[in-house]
Amino acid sequence: MEITYNFDIESLGESTFDSPLGLSNIKGDNIHNFVDENYRILYNIKLSAYKERLKKGLEPISMLKAGPREKVFFKPEDTTAAIVTCGGLCPGLNNVIRDIVMTLYYHYGVKSIYGIPYGYEGLSKDSPHKFVELTPDEVKDIHEFGGTILGSSRGGHEPSVMVDKLVEHNVDILFTIGGDGTLKGANAIGEEIERRGLKISVVGIPKTIDNDIDIIDQSFGFESAFGMATPILRDAHNEATGAFNGIAIVKLMGRDSGFIAASAALSNPVVNFVLVPEMDFRLKGKNGLVNLMRERLKSQHHAVIVVAEGAGQHLFENKSTVKDASGNIKHQDIGSFLQKKLKKELSDLKPTIKYIDPSYIIRSAAANSTDSVFCTKLAYHAVHGAMSGKTKMVVGKVNGYYVYLPISEVTKKRKKIDLEGDFWFSVVQSTGQPFTIG
Repeated sequence: MEITYNFDIESLGESTFDSPLGLSNIKGDNIHNFVDENYRILYNIKLSAYKERLKKGLEPISMLKAGPREKVFFKPEDTTAAIVTCGGLCPGLNNVIRDIVMTLYYHYGVKSIYGIPYGYEGLSKDSPHKFVELTPDEVKDIHEFGGTILGSSRGGHEPSVMVDKLVEHNVDILFTIGGDGTLKGANAIGEEIERRGLKISVVGIPKTIDNDIDIIDQSFGFESAFGMATPILRDAHNEATGAFNGIAIVKLMGRDSGFIAASAALSNPVVNFVLVPEMDFRLKGKNGLVNLMRERLKSQHHAVIVVAEGAGQHLFENKSTVKDASGNIKHQDIGSFLQKKLKKELSDLKPTIKYIDPSYIIRSAAANSTDSVFCTKLAYHAVHGAMSGKTKMVVGKVNGYYVYLPISEVTKKRKKIDLEGDFWFSVVQSTGQPFTIG
């Protein structure tokens, strides 16, 4: 059964001002011109799905193509924009901030641009953090560094209070850079704005190294993150092979989805076992992790295990219900748990077990070249959409095209690894592990 989506994008009203970009309106896919509002991209690109929709008398599901519009909603010289970064750090945050500022300032002539310090906390009623002015001189070199110059925080605040703060600063456009929780907060802000009848655009740029934002091909920072993890796996392999019956356990980020762990293992095929949240692996039994490790050590005398932070939580007797400020359950340390369990269960083989947790080093790194380009394009398209008055939307890449999507659709569920899919099959082929552990 095909999943039904509503990809209609909300708008603040009719765009009446001429765009200052001065592009051509000549039609053609290979010409960089203004994008027509009727230009849409198919969501499901399978021919069979297309025919099935037509057979039922339904139009194929499509998404609005991102890009500059010939008419804009906001008069550039009278527009005030603000940028906020929320949630955990991620490679590319500073890139997106920089490119939003540069596009607004130089391409559209928007001179009033603010940075909101420390996430949504900066929009709270009694926040001690003041808005900071962002200019090209202020942001020109920030892409060279990881983290975010604006600071970040987890958790939201009352939408009415945050909208009051936006009104107080005469903000016309709010750019929110963050993951699932941030985007849900942005949508709530957008709904409060709509209830008041205000003309403030809210645009999200999806960020998470876990790559768990639904619908979009990939979120920025993800490629940099697993790229940073790749040499760590190489060194972990060196540690494992440096001792007789050596084991290296590397824990990577991935609260609900194991894309970083799986992708890093694919990029450096020295990994023997990948454990992700999507699989309920077992320790005991003929095909359990302990027995598989025993066979591995007897034949090869070393092993490398990569485990996502959210994997194996079902193995803990006292399951944690503590949540962080974003409402995410704080997982127990699966890496330390596996180190202790394997040391005990394999004691007769006298293994040397090294546990490596590079999580915060990976997420605070600067973006690599590919992610830098990706961040730039996301920022450009976010500004184009915002200036044309679109709101409660995110910009993302789907099927190779940059498109605009409603926040409400991408936050319905988290994207996860399909254990029956081609990607996971590639991981299993690379590691040699069985499809089911347990």
